Amino acid sequence: MPLCERVRRIPSDVVDVRTATRVAPRAAWRVEAFTTSLTSSAANTVAAYRRDVEQFAAWAEDAGVDDPVDVDRTLLRRYVGWLTSQGRAKRSIARAVSSLRRYFAHLRREGVVEVDPSMSLRAPKGDGRLPRVLDHEAVDVLLDGPTPEDEPHWRRVRDDAVLEVLYASGVRVGELCGLDLDSLDLSAGAMSVWGKGSKQRRVPLGEPAVAALRAWIAIRAEVVSSEAGAALFGNERGRRLTPRDVRRIIDRRADRPTHPHALRHTFATHLLDGGADLRAVQELLGHADVSTTQRYTHISNHRLRDAYAEAHPRA
Repeated sequence: MPLCERVRRIPSDVVDVRTATRVAPRAAWRVEAFTTSLTSSAANTVAAYRRDVEQFAAWAEDAGVDDPVDVDRTLLRRYVGWLTSQGRAKRSIARAVSSLRRYFAHLRREGVVEVDPSMSLRAPKGDGRLPRVLDHEAVDVLLDGPTPEDEPHWRRVRDDAVLEVLYASGVRVGELCGLDLDSLDLSAGAMSVWGKGSKQRRVPLGEPAVAALRAWIAIRAEVVSSEAGAALFGNERGRRLTPRDVRRIIDRRADRPTHPHALRHTFATHLLDGGADLRAVQELLGHADVSTTQRYTHISNHRLRDAYAEAHPRA
């Protein structure tokens, strides 16, 4: 039976998502070589590409395709349809499509496939949701709110520093966890951050963040073990702080469910609310394209309209 006919006869709804996500794909897919080639991407980005490609490869194998050479545009479109049928969010599907484009472009450059089947692959458009931004009251609760009486002093000091830095600089959580002691220039009220694409940028820190960092550094050696090296922040085990640790910090301090990335959104929006230049905010956030930063202007405009509607007598 021709391969295309064999694939066509296997309905997408028979593929178990557990199989697609747990079974390692065969060596023919060259996933390891692909991820190794992503030298300019952050570790989290590489991990996401790997997961997306491995899930597709496992799904394709269940559909009777064991080698990327046999993948065509029709199969990729069926896969996108399957992701949709599984209830995956549009942004998640868009990321999977982006991963597959990058993957097949790599295979084309390496001569593994003659034609890139993903060139015309399209992902569903996103739902256009704006990022969630915390109001000033919620920020105050995070930064200055009460903590349990039995909370260790070192943890309160560390958490204060972590949250002040996130709000003062707008850094990504992964960037914060990657900070070392020599990243700081507290006398100048600034720090250096390694962002996406291994690009370094210098971001300012306000006085509250500098004060919180000085308080943390004074006791850091009591918490962070020598095995963590020069890591700025450590967790309860003395190791370098992880994104999951940051999530726990926010869960303890927030008065409502809050994702760590919301502090980055809040940083950018509050700057624009205060009249900051869009290009300056782009540089502070480390965005390669100003169009990524422009979504925060939409949030700021929404907030202005809401304020107008509430305050103006003839709104």
